[in-house]
Amino acid sequence: MIILERVLDGVSAASLARFARRAQRLAGIRGEVNVLVAGNRRLRQLNRVFRGKDRPTDVLSFPRNGDQRNGHGGGDIAVSADLARSNAARYRHSPSDELRILILHGMLHLAGLDHERDGGRMARLETRLRSQLRLPGSLIERASMPPSSATKKAQQSRRAHKPGARRSRR
Repeated sequence: MIILERVLDGVSAASLARFARRAQRLAGIRGEVNVLVAGNRRLRQLNRVFRGKDRPTDVLSFPRNGDQRNGHGGGDIAVSADLARSNAARYRHSPSDELRILILHGMLHLAGLDHERDGGRMARLETRLRSQLRLPGSLIERASMPPSSATKKAQQSRRAHKPGARRSRR
């Protein structure tokens, strides 16, 4: 189920639900997954309550029954529409694409992956799935490079997904 507390232009609950089901299947998650798209205030509140961090964040994942080992129980994902909008502008792609990047990232966390502790396993899978789903630069890639490099990488990725586009070989 998709809950849009905060609406972004060009984004519908139906299109996000279709994407979420596909990402869920690719991440190997069984069970129901709900996605909340809300504002920074709500994400800040959730981040403070569940992670002890008093600031908004772009995406949070909550495995059902606390079982994050293999995604069997499904779970919930909360995404900041405000940060999705600003990241989309920063990396020059659509808010819809940014929401999808965040949902995919949250799905991988529900599947039990943790980019802070897994030696790059989640990053590699996210990059592969992002490409398969025709999404621009992944969250983990962007977090690990300086802003100017991240913006350039996102632009190259976006160009590579346009029909007839070619990648430069610099």
